[in-house]
Formats: sequence, C-alpha cells, structure tokens
Amino acid sequence: MDTASLSTKGLIYASLTAVLWGVLAIALKFTVNTLDPISVVWFRFSFSFVVLLFWMLAFDRKDISLLWHPPIVALVAAVFLGLNYLGFISGVKYTSPSNAQVFIQLGSVGFALAGIFIYKERVGWKHIIGFVMVVIGIAIFYYEQLSALKGINGEYTKGIILVSGGGIAWAVFASIQKGLVSKLGTNQLNLIIYGFCSLVFLPFIDLRQMMSQSLTEWLVLIFLGLNTVLAYGFLAIAIKYAEATKVSVIIALNPILTFVGMAVLAVLEVSWIEPEHFTFLSIVGALIVLAGAIITILSRKK
Repeated sequence: MDTASLSTKGLIYASLTAVLWGVLAIALKFTVNTLDPISVVWFRFSFSFVVLLFWMLAFDRKDISLLWHPPIVALVAAVFLGLNYLGFISGVKYTSPSNAQVFIQLGSVGFALAGIFIYKERVGWKHIIGFVMVVIGIAIFYYEQLSALKGINGEYTKGIILVSGGGIAWAVFASIQKGLVSKLGTNQLNLIIYGFCSLVFLPFIDLRQMMSQSLTEWLVLIFLGLNTVLAYGFLAIAIKYAEATKVSVIIALNPILTFVGMAVLAVLEVSWIEPEHFTFLSIVGALIVLAGAIITILSRKK
C-alpha cells in the first residue's frame, strides 16, 4: 500500500475516533440520569481493562508482566486520567454535552502550554494567536450561556468548573504520557492505567444502583466501555499511518459532531435530554474556541 493510501487510512481512523468522542458526551448525559458518575467511570475503566487484557493474552502476552511492577510515573498518569474522566462526566451532569465539549478544549491548550514550558518547544505567533482566541471564545461562550440559562446558572457554573478541571487533568496526563510512550508500549500503558483506575474507583461504586439498570441503560454503559477501547485503539492506528498534526485537527473537531447530534435530538424531541440553548454569540464563541485550539495544534512541531 502506497504512502497516500496509508495516510488516508490513518485519517479514516482519526475520523472514527472523532465520531466516538463526539457522541460520548451525549451518552454520558443519558447515563448520569440514572447512575452516579463514579460508578460510570469505574465501569468504563473496568470494561476497558478486561477487553484489553484478553487482547494482550491472545496477541501480546509477554507485556502483561509489567502489571505486577508498574512504574510509579504510570500510576501518577492514571490518577490524572481518572480525574479527567470523573471531572468530565460530573460536569456533563450539571451542564449540557455541547457546553462540556467546548470547555474540555482547555485540555488541548493546556497540553500545548506544557509542551512550551516543560518540553521547551519554541513559541511562535500562531501559539499566541491560538491561546488568545481560546480565551476570548470561552469568555464569550460562557457569559452568553450564563445569560441564556437564568435560574440554573449556579449548576451551569459548577458543571463548567468540573469539566475545566477535567480538561486540566487531561493536560497533565498527556504531558506525563508523552514521556512514557518512548519507554512503554501503548497497550502496556493503557492496561496499567485502566487496571489501576478500576481499583481506585471500586470502593466508591453504587453496586445496587448499577444492578437496577434497565436493558437500555446497560447497553449504553457497554457502549461507553467500548467507546473507551475503540477510540484509543483507532487513535493509535491513526497516528501510526497519518501525521499527528492532521490527526489532532480532526480530533479537535469532535465538538461539532456533538452540536449536530444535540440538534438532531432536539428535532426528534426526545424526552431523556434537555435541548441546548444557544444564542448567535455563544455559537460564535464556540467556533472561536475550536479555531483557536486548531491553530494551537497546527503550530506544534512535528
């Protein structure tokens, strides 16, 4: 297969990752209506751990031994990814999927800042423009949404703080991961992270509430588990065959898919999720955030 075909293959897998992450927030919003966030996070990590463990037992058995003596740095990375998952789903509970997708972009910007201050990447004018655009876009979006959601703005602000915290936690995780991937395989690292987070969250789950879920609710939970495994698997393939910068730009567009999904659900008038409330300025703010994030990504060195 020639280079162009391989690159196209990589971009297809990147698009699949974007689609999975685009619908993730909507599925999470459905699930937190009947199950607490910690239980959902535990299930996602546990499901992913079991699937990946069986995969490695079948195809990569020798790498499983690292589970018995994992690097401390990998466990620290796991803590921050766990905080990212928990912050995002907890924020989705108090706000909307589209709002959460806008503010989680702070993670990408935070990772870019880490590249500058920790890994000494050169700062260019594109970096500065991207950062400024994200800050301006978030300010416009936040204040427009706050004025449109009178009466529930306290919950909205709480949700945004939780999501933003989750984004910052992801930036820390990604910065640690960048130093680990040269020493550990992707599957090794993910297996350690999934297993450790499963153990950490286990004492806090509500087993009785989980067992009372309906068939539909269980199917959505299983989808959330598969989403974790497939999205990161597709992302690894995408980066293998296509330029990381192109892949990152495609991934950064996943909030648009969430916006479209919520618009479709509003037209269908589903009862299990509240419709979004957007003004023209809030949409402009969201687009500025996405444009700023993409400019920041494009300004990173290969």
